Amino acid sequence: MGLLSTIFGILCGFLNSIFSLFAFGIGTSIGLVIGYYAFINALPTDVEDVKVCPLVEEDWETLQRLIPEIPLWVKNPDFDRVDWLNKFIENMWPYLDRAICATAKNIAKPIIDEQTPQYKIQSVEFETFTLGTIPPTFQGMKVYTTDDKELIMEPSIKWAGNPNIIIAVTAYGLKATIQVLDLQVFGIPRITLKPLVGIFPCFASIFVSLMNKPHVDFGLKLLGVDLMAIPGLYRFVQELIKDQVANMYLWPQALEVQIMDPEQALKRPLGILDVTVVKAVKLQRKDLLGKSDPYVKLNLREEKVAFKKTTVKRSNLNPEWNEEFSFVIKDPATQVLELRVYDWDQVGTHEEMGLNVVPLKDLTPDEPKVLTLVLLKTLNPNDPQNDKPRGQLVIELVYKPFKEDEMLDNIDDSGMMEKAPEGTPAGGGLLVIIVHEAQDLEGKYHTNPHVRLLFKGEERKTKRIKKNRDPRWDEEFQFRLEEPPTNDRLHVEVYSTSSRIGLLHSKESLGHVSINLVDVVHNRRVNEKYQLIDSRNGRVQIELRWRT
Repeated sequence: MGLLSTIFGILCGFLNSIFSLFAFGIGTSIGLVIGYYAFINALPTDVEDVKVCPLVEEDWETLQRLIPEIPLWVKNPDFDRVDWLNKFIENMWPYLDRAICATAKNIAKPIIDEQTPQYKIQSVEFETFTLGTIPPTFQGMKVYTTDDKELIMEPSIKWAGNPNIIIAVTAYGLKATIQVLDLQVFGIPRITLKPLVGIFPCFASIFVSLMNKPHVDFGLKLLGVDLMAIPGLYRFVQELIKDQVANMYLWPQALEVQIMDPEQALKRPLGILDVTVVKAVKLQRKDLLGKSDPYVKLNLREEKVAFKKTTVKRSNLNPEWNEEFSFVIKDPATQVLELRVYDWDQVGTHEEMGLNVVPLKDLTPDEPKVLTLVLLKTLNPNDPQNDKPRGQLVIELVYKPFKEDEMLDNIDDSGMMEKAPEGTPAGGGLLVIIVHEAQDLEGKYHTNPHVRLLFKGEERKTKRIKKNRDPRWDEEFQFRLEEPPTNDRLHVEVYSTSSRIGLLHSKESLGHVSINLVDVVHNRRVNEKYQLIDSRNGRVQIELRWRT
């Protein structure tokens, strides 16, 4: 009996210890949570009115506290007052906000994609990214003059903004939303514009460096709780950000934002190349039944401009075009004219019938030259497929270099006004549509975009680009019209199609827009980015030309 009593007493003591530890753990956790919210809610809400007192010369302590708030143009003669710039930024801020956010996301995305795998993070997405309605303020600016082709500025920036940045992070199958708000940034960056060139916007790249560690303060909400209110975490995060930003961008290190290709920007136009596509001879048909429908594409190799294209000659293996085109030449010693003959097909892709190139260094200035080019399969001279006859292409070229007093510092190849080809109705003209690119496309099921043009019951399509939210096509389409399209509209729709067989939603619209053509008739050329209807942020860049 005594033994049973002893065992029962030991068991009760053991259970009592277990329950005590369990109660202590629960009590401590609940106490920390209650204490944290009590700390937040116990902050005083009644704020007394500020007492305004006159500043006297003997009050050195107050003067010392005010010195950091005095603009640099008052304390330092090297800094200029830039109130005009603050007014400019204030008026431009809604547009600068969108541009800066888009650039920041493009810079951050590859960095995030590189870092997430090592932390087992599945995805990081920007749900909302806006810098708010309050623009930064420039307290002054210092400008340096150098002997190089560059402009160096050091603005003093103070910004206490109201941004709203929401980032969704997915890891281990769980999704958490982080919100950045109440951002404050004080710093002096060095902004360098170089090299300076004679083509708008007059500089090729922007380099940004920090001259000292910036002051950064912000709120960070996770699951509705402001983490920056936790004692000790605020200072740790602030110092961490300062060190990380300083390690990447503290001078002489710099963030480079390229505006244009420096090599191309430094080349100014030297002349005009006039090309006449005369005819093709003995083309080999591509269709099993009937003849081919050939047309010619022309472009300068390795130039990021839209190609030019002749009209389509239906059912003709010896077509005659006699159509004229012009190109702006910047380096005749290295530039090459490329010509490709295609067979137009109403369904599917257009099949290439042959190609050839003409180095511009072979042309004598101001001397017309007629060439008969043998069409090849490839540009590889050792390719045995080039031995197969594919026909010939007859063209006429003349390179007209500018005289010294005619040198143009700013000329755009795409802006040249060309005449309509022979055969165009006297009262009508040629409508040229160039689909350049699209931005911020987003499909619900897939994003493999192509553009569909619908005009006067006729449909044209660009090629499909797989898995791309910012595709670039630079494809040209032509419509020969009996009269100016002053009362007509062009319907543009961006579609996404999937190549997966059996997919329920194999095709979906990414947005559309209807363009009134009266402006291109009056202005001869319109090149704009259009906001797509039924798309959150999608835009498409369409260039229109009217030739008579």
